[in-house]
Parts: sequence; C-alpha cells; structure tokens
Amino acid sequence: MSVTFHVEGTVQMPDFDQQRITQWVAAVAKVHDRKVGDINYIFVDDERILDINRQFLGHDYYTDIITFDYTQGSTLSGDLFISLDTVASNAQLVGSSYDEELLRVVIHGVLHLCGINDKGPGEREIMEQHENEALALYRKALA
Repeated sequence: MSVTFHVEGTVQMPDFDQQRITQWVAAVAKVHDRKVGDINYIFVDDERILDINRQFLGHDYYTDIITFDYTQGSTLSGDLFISLDTVASNAQLVGSSYDEELLRVVIHGVLHLCGINDKGPGEREIMEQHENEALALYRKALA
C-alpha cells in the first residue's frame, strides 16, 4: 500500500497529517470492500488542472479534482490531481472551511476509484452521501 502526496508548480503542500489521511483512505476503501494499492495525490493550481482537463478529457473548464483510475479488481490505484485554487473557491461558494472542502475532495477521488460516479441522474446525491459518511469516519477517528 502506498499513498503519496506531491505538489506541482507554485502551490504549497496542504497542512494536514499525511499519515492520518493515508489511514483514512484505507478505512474508506475497506468500507467499500476495496484495498489500497498505489494512490498518488498531486496538488496543483488552476492553470495546471485546466491544462490536464483540456489535454486528457477534452474539457475547457476548471475543476477541483481529476482522477486517473488504474484500479485492478478490488485494489485501488490512481493519480488524483487536485486544484487547491478551486478547492479554496469552492469552500467559499458552499460556505465551508478550506480544510473541510479539501478533505471532501481528497476522499471524493477515492470514492471515484471505488466506482462511485457523480455525473448521471441522481449520482451526485449518492456521491455526497458517501462523502459525508467518509467525513464522519474521519471525525470519529479524531475523537
């Protein structure tokens, strides 16, 4: 199992406990009957996420996360690019703290690796439910 954290460009590494995040990711995977293989978090700025979105997905807009899924069977693997700029602007939009929004996006990518989608009818609500359950698991571990 390997969960790694990287930065590209001008962004700073988020100030969170990487070991706790790694344990949380493994716990959420287990809830979904999965195990963690190699998951790489790459934190970037808006311009980099836009470049990735254009180059690999043909989309011309900013987003908070792009997940490249390399999962095989029940072993989760992937590269998760997270725009810290968009995380910050989304936190303001939804009235959440930056830290809470960052945790939500971090686990959102893992949930995608577990096969949960958010683009089709009703899927966004299902994703939000899983995000909320995962965030509750994180908070419980802190108690």
